[in-house]
Amino acid sequence: MKDFGVSCDDKVQMLDKQPLYKGFFTMLRYSFRHKLFAGGWSQILHREIFERGHAVAVLPYDPVSDEVVLIEQFRAGAMATSANPWLFECVAGIIDEGESPEQVCRREAMEEAGLQIGRLHPMLSYLSSPGGTTERLYLYIGECRAEQAQGVHGLAEEGEDIRVHRMPSAQALTMMENGQIDNAATLISLQWFALNKNKLIEQWCE
Repeated sequence: MKDFGVSCDDKVQMLDKQPLYKGFFTMLRYSFRHKLFAGGWSQILHREIFERGHAVAVLPYDPVSDEVVLIEQFRAGAMATSANPWLFECVAGIIDEGESPEQVCRREAMEEAGLQIGRLHPMLSYLSSPGGTTERLYLYIGECRAEQAQGVHGLAEEGEDIRVHRMPSAQALTMMENGQIDNAATLISLQWFALNKNKLIEQWCE
């Protein structure tokens, strides 16, 4: 096996990466070993890893009207476990080569919701499912004028059919508590918002 070098402070050895599929997304088979907590090295492990790049999600918020903007669209992956596969979500998109997360926030907000974003505040970033994919999501809250949010948006060439919802922030939090919102990026964004809303408004009003 070809040695791909040592990373993570000499605690992981990547021995091989075999491409399994390449389309809109990519699937690779990793062969590697890592240091054990008890000392020594693990056996050689093989894992199929989903490579879909990294993404950004932004929660548009109007601090004047105290409203958030969510989008609603069909998600094929939700059909297996959801009674309704049309999900309420944050605006989101994949980071293209050479793009910054902030640029993605502004581009996707216009494409998916017809919104111009003012100030942006980073919330946090997280690994979506590190046992099977390399994807990291970067979450932002973006200042907007909620009155701009209306209609149906999305790129026809990408098969997007996106409905925009403007609502009081308290309503969005109630939907989260009632289980009407059940996708990770939106749940985490709304939970962050609930914990940091007052601090954010104070910062924006300085």
